[in-house]
Amino acid sequence: VMVWLRRCTHYLFIVVVAVNSTLLTINAGDYIFYTDWAWTSYTVFSISQTLMLIVGATYYLTFTGVPGTATYYALIMTVYTWVAKAAWFSLGYPYDFIVTPVWLPSAMLLDLVYWATKKNKHSLILFGGVLVGMSLPLFNMVNLITVADPLETAFKYPRPTLPPYMTPIEPQVGKFYNSPVALGAGAGAVLGCTFAALGCKLNTWTYRWMA
Repeated sequence: VMVWLRRCTHYLFIVVVAVNSTLLTINAGDYIFYTDWAWTSYTVFSISQTLMLIVGATYYLTFTGVPGTATYYALIMTVYTWVAKAAWFSLGYPYDFIVTPVWLPSAMLLDLVYWATKKNKHSLILFGGVLVGMSLPLFNMVNLITVADPLETAFKYPRPTLPPYMTPIEPQVGKFYNSPVALGAGAGAVLGCTFAALGCKLNTWTYRWMA
């Protein structure tokens, strides 16, 4: 009985984390409401996606102990997001229906690290965390490229003008330290390790709680 109880608890955790991952990443790629702050939003969304993917994927990966389950987790996130966006889209919300599965290649890197290091948990945290953190902002740029024309959307869904204190300063485009990909990758590489460790720890806590 305890084995099944523990197993069901794990699956419940996986579903809860995957649903929350989807909710937190539902805006990813749709910068039509953030035209003035597109790069800032891009960086924030990239980091939030990195962290939500890595905590759930690491948890699932260390729970099963089978390389490949991180990619499967990313697939769950992708399908959940398609379903959720389809619902918003059908209600007339100006979302792009297509969501590129940007989580999959990063999750594949996580699986690869786990397999290549013979299921070494510490290597998974360090190398896997860095690889996912650095790669996802790059893949997320694909999402940005596929977004509908912001100008067209702005005319269809006008917004009130921003107050003066909210008006952004024109960014220095082209400088490396102002690059949203570099900023997202840098922050993601550091935070990715922390959240990979959290994913592993969630496993330990669950086992202790169910023991």
